[in-house]
Amino acid sequence: MNKNVLFVVQAALIAAVYTVLTVIIAPYSYGIFQFRVSEVLTVLPAVIPSAIPGLFVGCLVSNLIGGFGIVDIIFGSLATLISAVLSRVLRKYPYMVPLPPVVINAVIVGGYLHFLYFSDLPLLSCMGWVALGEILACYVLGYPLLLLLKKRFGRYFEDI
Repeated sequence: MNKNVLFVVQAALIAAVYTVLTVIIAPYSYGIFQFRVSEVLTVLPAVIPSAIPGLFVGCLVSNLIGGFGIVDIIFGSLATLISAVLSRVLRKYPYMVPLPPVVINAVIVGGYLHFLYFSDLPLLSCMGWVALGEILACYVLGYPLLLLLKKRFGRYFEDI
């Protein structure tokens, strides 16, 4: 199979799964405390490069469907893209892979949520709520998934 076709298909599949997982539990996916089950997928760039565009597109579509408007569509999706790239860079250190989504989303998403929608809450509180949701999704759910994937399928992935 052509590697370019495989890359695009994998990215599209990841984007679709991310979007479905976000939208299906929409009441918990959007807001000051965002528990997006879909964020479990943010560990995938460590094992599969096509997850980077897949996560970006999945987040973009999710934010188009139910986010906080144009700011969330642009900056929330860019936060996911930056996180995915950094997670890929940290792939040699599995315990660090979930960290970029936690930190980047806490700062960027927590920041604009505070300034645009929750100005009555302290900035650090907004960042903390976003970070808490990310920690639950990325470390509590995502890190075990990463370890399982590396153990079970590690020989099939690049640079593991």
